[in-house]
Amino acid sequence: MNVVILSRTKASLDRVAKEIGNATGQKVKVIVADFTKDNVFSEIEDQLKDLSVGVLVNNVGIIPSIFPSKLLECADLEQMCKIILPGMENRGKGVILNISSGFASVPVPYYILYSASKAFIERFSQGLQAEYRDKGIIIQVVAPFGVSTRMTFYQKASVTVLTSEDFVKSSLQYLRAGDKTNGSVCHIIMVRLQISNNAK
Repeated sequence: MNVVILSRTKASLDRVAKEIGNATGQKVKVIVADFTKDNVFSEIEDQLKDLSVGVLVNNVGIIPSIFPSKLLECADLEQMCKIILPGMENRGKGVILNISSGFASVPVPYYILYSASKAFIERFSQGLQAEYRDKGIIIQVVAPFGVSTRMTFYQKASVTVLTSEDFVKSSLQYLRAGDKTNGSVCHIIMVRLQISNNAK
């Protein structure tokens, strides 16, 4: 399976593309995309028009900011699905993974709009899955808690904080487990505990 990666920083894209290519032997297409620009989606669609995209992973969001609520636009995810879904429907198969957050399940003071946008991702994804389930397309929302990445200042891996590699391996085991997963046993337990505590 060949890979297409999108981001706004070409140097980072090229580095990751080289890593993926060396590790898998697959071709990697790089698309530089600044999601703050109005015409970004027409540019993306133009570069993808001749490709049969079988798996789409929507993962956009940055926490380290004094304005975290402004850093994820729900329209980005909606537009990417709009671009990719027609091809999947025509082929009668495909997978879309929309990355949300455990924050979507509980109230999060001072990150209200951020967590609300994550809740939108969940409902949007679940609604799409209801529409496309009978068309051979899997649409799943993945809602992790702690994952050690640059976005979380590379928290030390622990029982509740997984490395990105470990989380990916774990979450893919739940691909056919329904329209939502927290991606790992520890994060499933954390969500249930958070919901239980907020219900008191």
